[in-house]
Amino acid sequence: MYSPLPENLEIRESEIHGHGLFARVRIPTGTVLGVTHVEDERFTHGWIRTPLGGFYNHSNLPNCELVRDLSSSPERKVLKTARPVQEGQEITCRYTIWDIGELDGVDSTPARKLIDIYI
Repeated sequence: MYSPLPENLEIRESEIHGHGLFARVRIPTGTVLGVTHVEDERFTHGWIRTPLGGFYNHSNLPNCELVRDLSSSPERKVLKTARPVQEGQEITCRYTIWDIGELDGVDSTPARKLIDIYI
């Protein structure tokens, strides 16, 4: 039977924002939790977000990272643990919503410097 999330994760209310993904068991470093995005030019920003990709929250001290899977076609992004995740801990990843490099006619250098300093 299809399940939108791996068995080791669940969705719960988050103290960070709205709802988030939480570990149901301890998850070791280097574990690929699943596909978060699939490349598709027909969609906004060129990606389809999976259920897994829709519920992890941002943290400046994340326990996971997004990894581009360049071997697949179409290209995919997967969520991988960057350190051990304890049972009950929220799954987090460092990300931004905006690509400041794509702003037309705007010098993004000052913003990039701020991002490098604070994130």
